[in-house]
Amino acid sequence: MKLVNFSQGNSAPRAGLLSGERVFEAPGATIQQLLANLAFPDAKGKGIALGDATLHAPLLYPGTIYCAGANYADHVAEMARAQNLPLPQDPRELGLKPWFFIKPRTCVVGPRARVARPRGSQKLDWEAELAAVIGRPARNVPVEKALDYVAGYTMADDLSARDLSRRSALPPGNPFHFDWTAHKGFEGSCPLGPWITPAAEVPDPQRLAIRLWVNGALKQDSNTSRMIFSTAEQISHLSSIATLHPGDLVLTGTPAGVGAGRNEFLQPGDRVEIEIEGLGRLEHWIA
Repeated sequence: MKLVNFSQGNSAPRAGLLSGERVFEAPGATIQQLLANLAFPDAKGKGIALGDATLHAPLLYPGTIYCAGANYADHVAEMARAQNLPLPQDPRELGLKPWFFIKPRTCVVGPRARVARPRGSQKLDWEAELAAVIGRPARNVPVEKALDYVAGYTMADDLSARDLSRRSALPPGNPFHFDWTAHKGFEGSCPLGPWITPAAEVPDPQRLAIRLWVNGALKQDSNTSRMIFSTAEQISHLSSIATLHPGDLVLTGTPAGVGAGRNEFLQPGDRVEIEIEGLGRLEHWIA
C-alpha cells in the first residue's frame, strides 16, 4: 500500500491509496492526517486503474523541507576535486553534527513535472535523495527511537543551480557571498514522489540502492549505506533544534555522480529518472 495524491481529468488532487495497479480514494482525509496516524487505512471500493490517474506530489503542501548537505563521503570527495580543494576531514572525526539547509514548499513538484531552469542559470544539477516523511511530532528524540517518528519514505531530486550559489560581485570572505535560496530554493527545485511508501515496508533505510539517470544514461549509482550520518541520526539532531511535525520532509543527502563533478549539466528537454530500492521510480523533465 502506498500513499498518493491523484486526480482524474480536470478534478482537483485528492488523497488516495495505491494498491497494486489500482488507486483508491481516501475520502475526507488529507495526506497530513493520514501521516499523523502512522498507519494507512484499508482500500475500499473498486478504485481506478493507475494508468487512468494523474499522480501529483505525495505532499502538495509539505511542512518544512530539511535538506542534508554533504552527507555522502563519495559526494564530498567529488565536489572537492571539482573545486580543486583538498579532501575535507571526516566530520565525525571533528565532532561535528549533520548540517542542513531548508527549501521552501513552493519548490515541490510531482512526478512527470516539467521544471524550468531558473533565470540566469546554465549549470542546473541533479541530486537523487531518499526523503523521510515525518508522521508525528518529534522533539529531542534519541537516535535509537528516531525512525519511530517516520511515517514513510519517498524520493526527491534536490535540483541545484550551481552558478547561482555565489554572488560574484562580493568576495568569498563576505558573509553575503553565498546565496542558498537562489541555489536550492527556486520554483520547482524539489521534484517529489511518486508516492509515500509506509515505513513498515522499509525495514532498513540504510540499505537501499539509489540510482539516477539522465536521458537513459546512468549518472548516480550508490547505496544509502554510504551516508555519513544515518537517517535516524539526522532526525534525532533536527529534533534537538526544533520540533518536527507531520508532513515535514528530511532529504538525507545525495551520493557521488552529480553533474558538477564532471562539468555536465541539465539542458532543456532532458529527462531525469530516480529509482530507490523498493520505493518506485520518479521521473521529470527539464522544460
